[in-house]
Amino acid sequence: MRYVFYFLLSLMFVSCAAIPHQSSKINGVSFVASRGVVDSTHVKPIVNINANAASVMPFGFIKDINHPEIIHNTDRQWFGETRSGAGQYIEALHKEGIKVMVKPQLWISHGEFTGFLKATSEADWQLLETSYTDFIIEYAELAEELNVEVFCIGTELEEFIKNRPEYWRQLIKEIRTIYTGNLTYAANWDEFWTTPFWSELDYVGIDAYFPVSDMQTPTIEDCIKGWEKHKQGLKAFSEKLDRPIVFTEFGYRSVDYSGKEPWRYDRSMTSVNLEAQNNATQALFDAIWQEDWFAGGYLWKWFIDHHKVGGLEDNQFTPQNKPVEEILKVHYGKY
Repeated sequence: MRYVFYFLLSLMFVSCAAIPHQSSKINGVSFVASRGVVDSTHVKPIVNINANAASVMPFGFIKDINHPEIIHNTDRQWFGETRSGAGQYIEALHKEGIKVMVKPQLWISHGEFTGFLKATSEADWQLLETSYTDFIIEYAELAEELNVEVFCIGTELEEFIKNRPEYWRQLIKEIRTIYTGNLTYAANWDEFWTTPFWSELDYVGIDAYFPVSDMQTPTIEDCIKGWEKHKQGLKAFSEKLDRPIVFTEFGYRSVDYSGKEPWRYDRSMTSVNLEAQNNATQALFDAIWQEDWFAGGYLWKWFIDHHKVGGLEDNQFTPQNKPVEEILKVHYGKY
């Protein structure tokens, strides 16, 4: 009997060794704020694509770029953009086993790019910094209160950071006294190289709209080739800082030339090209997801009313009710 036992034990080890190890990744979606509350019916579609994470995005608003005061958590905002709404979303997501990144974002009047945000006088810098601190600490407190797994300290604020680096270092220290989870910052794809405080965070966060193909309908092969010129630098950057990289946003529109300038969302792009979205997305997974330096990412973007959005005539970023949704499900299921 003793020999039989050891024989069976050896078989067990052999069979376990034959199973390839797949490291866990952040397989996330960007969960867009809405007017109403969220329940399990809104979260189940995320679970159904094998996602294990979601970013929740409350908003602050700057009405006048020349008077950069951030207004936030007001009755005039949509429910999901406020503290109580973000909290309700977090609890609903956690209840279904979805880990959360809280990612507060700014909206500047007329849709001006946040990367250009900077003040023109010391008084205005003080106004911006004081109101940004109030905004971000409010959500750091919420993140700690609800045991959120990741907190993002800002999104695409290149000029603000470049001009006031000491403010950001002090802000990180203040956040650390409140929030005990993992910190990141969502740098634009062409900004992250110069962000000065990565060593003080846990992840290098990148909104990963890297150009990968000039083709009208990019092929998987062409997009993978396009990723090669970015991968070496990303790997070296991660290793230099000893920090994993997370794509705080990634995704492609279902339009012609979707891999050429993936950040574009203007209305001049009116075509519908589902194959372009499929191929660019598949290539990103094939080229990047298995890399050791890569922690995962959050797809841009996912709306709460799944059955009402996306579809075969939609040319925007969402994968919902499009063929690319199955690509997500298969790939997220591997990790």
